[in-house]
Amino acid sequence: MLLIACPYCGNRPETEFRCGGQAHIARPSDPGSLSDEQWAEHLFVRSNPRGVHAERWNHVHGCGRWFNARRDTVSDRFLETYKMGETPQSQKSTSTDSTSTQAEARA
Repeated sequence: MLLIACPYCGNRPETEFRCGGQAHIARPSDPGSLSDEQWAEHLFVRSNPRGVHAERWNHVHGCGRWFNARRDTVSDRFLETYKMGETPQSQKSTSTDSTSTQAEARA
């Protein structure tokens, strides 16, 4: 069973979570000025990279909170999870703080 490190609850089984798609998407500053085609592209067209990807996840059958995760789409391995609004540990300097990592999930 795959364990996902919820930054609020700790390690929980993957069946408690739902993926919410690509993370860190900026909403258009003036959505009313977009054409239907542009709005549809913003809502539905997302990158589908092979490799490490930032995603939004919801702990549906737990705390109910949303968080972000960096996941390798090839191996399905979670590299790290972090609260909404926080910077991923991989983008910070070499400091270690409260960011949950998949290594912690395996422990």
